[in-house]
Amino acid sequence: MKIEIIRGLAAVVLSAAVISGPAIPQERKPPVKTPDPDDVTLGTLAVNLPVLVLDKHGQSVSGLQPDNFEVKEEGVPQTVRSVSTESDLPLALGVLMDCSNSVRPKLKFEQEAAMNFLDTVVRRRKDQALFVAFNTTVELLQDFTDDLEALRKAIYSTRASGSTSLYDAIYRVCEEKMHTGAARRALIAISDGEDNASEHTLDQAIDYAQRTETVVYCLGTANAGGFGVSGGVWDAPGNKELKKLADETGGKAYFPSRLIELERSFAEIGRELRSLYVVFYISTNQARDGKFREIDVKVRHASGTRTRAKRGYAAPRS
Repeated sequence: MKIEIIRGLAAVVLSAAVISGPAIPQERKPPVKTPDPDDVTLGTLAVNLPVLVLDKHGQSVSGLQPDNFEVKEEGVPQTVRSVSTESDLPLALGVLMDCSNSVRPKLKFEQEAAMNFLDTVVRRRKDQALFVAFNTTVELLQDFTDDLEALRKAIYSTRASGSTSLYDAIYRVCEEKMHTGAARRALIAISDGEDNASEHTLDQAIDYAQRTETVVYCLGTANAGGFGVSGGVWDAPGNKELKKLADETGGKAYFPSRLIELERSFAEIGRELRSLYVVFYISTNQARDGKFREIDVKVRHASGTRTRAKRGYAAPRS
């Protein structure tokens, strides 16, 4: 069945986690105040920021505490109130597979690789995964579940046809499905990246992923030819867009040219998802002005480390 659009949801949950309260009449709108970091009330604008911390060898760093993180929003230091790790939060994972005509030679291996990935990542009675196929349309073939057999059935039911609506798939899944409460949210998009059928733009897809604090990983298949049959081109159409989509949401883009490289990409994504920190802070800027706010996050007292997180978020509007 086609995935249904839940209208109006974007007005409630945005890139920052908003604890909503009653609307304030326009004529009584109070001045903007900086909240006390120890006082979270209804209407407070707060941010959950997924962050990956890597050492100089590219391995994830564990055991960090709130005082290890230095967060700035538009250059203004923020007070980190808490840090959650993978052991604290379940995983809400969406796998989005390109089933357009352009990926026909690679579809079988994409199915196998996606299923192997879910087998190793999804923990029963804790994590949830959904599966979406997209070509000219976007179809939810399996909603959130921890039933791996149901996911397997959905993945292997796909057939290649039609055009590519990648941006619509990202936008609509984030809009409808990635408001899951206390969970780490991530999407895995498997596509050649050459969108030719979406109603939404790349920037709109990125914006909605940022609004829902969803990390997007992209597996670009354009470079692989028929996976071993012929070599692809590194700067193939769509690769630049996939990299931007991943970079601006805190994820990573992979461009495997061989079967073994695709398997390794899935394995690395699985390790990263188990290593993400979720950094929580109360923004010092409580203005609901709809403006984009850049975020910079660093790690203190851990030499040689680097971080990866989304570039920022758009503030909600009053």
